[in-house]
Amino acid sequence: MPANTLRPPLDGIRVVDLTRILSGPFCTMMLGDMGADVVKIEGPNDGDPIRGIGEQRDGLSWYFASFNRNKRSITLDLRSDEGLAILEQLLSKADVLVENYKPGVLARMGFTAAKLDEINPRLIVASINGYGSTGPYADRPAFDFVTQAMSGFMSVNGDPDGSPMRSGPPVTDLVAGLYAAFGIVNALRARDLNGLGQRVEASMMGGIMSMFAYLAADHLATGKVPLRQGNDHPISSPYGIFSAADGDLAVAPSTEAVLRKFLAALDLSQLLDQPEFSTNALRVKNRRAIHALIDKRLGQNSQAHWLQALNEAGVPCGIVQDLHQALNDPQTKQQEWVIDVEHPGHGMVRMLGFATKLSATPATVRRPAPEHGAHSTEVLAEWGVRVPARVNADEQQRSSEAV
Repeated sequence: MPANTLRPPLDGIRVVDLTRILSGPFCTMMLGDMGADVVKIEGPNDGDPIRGIGEQRDGLSWYFASFNRNKRSITLDLRSDEGLAILEQLLSKADVLVENYKPGVLARMGFTAAKLDEINPRLIVASINGYGSTGPYADRPAFDFVTQAMSGFMSVNGDPDGSPMRSGPPVTDLVAGLYAAFGIVNALRARDLNGLGQRVEASMMGGIMSMFAYLAADHLATGKVPLRQGNDHPISSPYGIFSAADGDLAVAPSTEAVLRKFLAALDLSQLLDQPEFSTNALRVKNRRAIHALIDKRLGQNSQAHWLQALNEAGVPCGIVQDLHQALNDPQTKQQEWVIDVEHPGHGMVRMLGFATKLSATPATVRRPAPEHGAHSTEVLAEWGVRVPARVNADEQQRSSEAV
């Protein structure tokens, strides 16, 4: 069957999206990319704050556009009884609810776990938060910078003699959104098997802590706290940033076999015969000395020369690109990691593409990011939601203004 006649993986899945800013919208964007019908619920006056943040072109935030594609927007006043009644109807017909409120907010709105089970026992309820819904930090406000600090993530980033360093991208937001999407897909599969929905939770602090890999494993085994190593690898040497004649190279010879290929390509195999470099432990201890010898050799030729030689030898390496270079790299273009999406009234918007590739049912952009409240009348009618006459008139007015 041709790929364009196949249903996307999440076709027919209805998602009520109560999220804003980044972690939640990133999660629901991924669900939308895979075919889910994502309905973004925004306040009647302000909407998602990201609409007004970041670079604006023709009145459109490209930041907002990048994380809210494949969604429809409706406006509801969730501080009113009418708005809550409409939300209840939507949830009764939905497959998934995603929210990134502080723990307890949804329950205070009247949607306790028991109430949600009563409304729709097949509903998947996904919560994204800073620290989890239980424990001493559950009620704390969270922000990426703070959860990077609290998780220990910042403590292992930066130069050995410098201060702890955050990552440039808001990594704890993004990891939490990714885990939430993963959890939702698993919960949908479990519902297929068992007939009932369940709760999914992903936290910013817990998500990033799960990424510590060997750093956590070694600490749990020894009790030793890992130190900042800058661009050096804490347990492998030589490894890191080296200098060719015309710029830096990132080289990662992470095993003994690859290290031998690396040194052979540089005509430096004899270094392993020297007592101070004969084992990995000794090379880590004498890291500066072996790096200096490798830099001296690499400095005799260009980045292009060494990239070709090392890649042909099977040594992982690359140049240190800035964001412009990376986003315009030929590999980026081939893989469509950056895509162009037409936004009516705003022109073409460039944004990050799809990191996950499915051969038969790939992710697609079916809709650009929505105007505030543009689909209120359409969605409520399509989902068969009964709307009080006064509210219906207000929603129709906002919808026509948004369009």
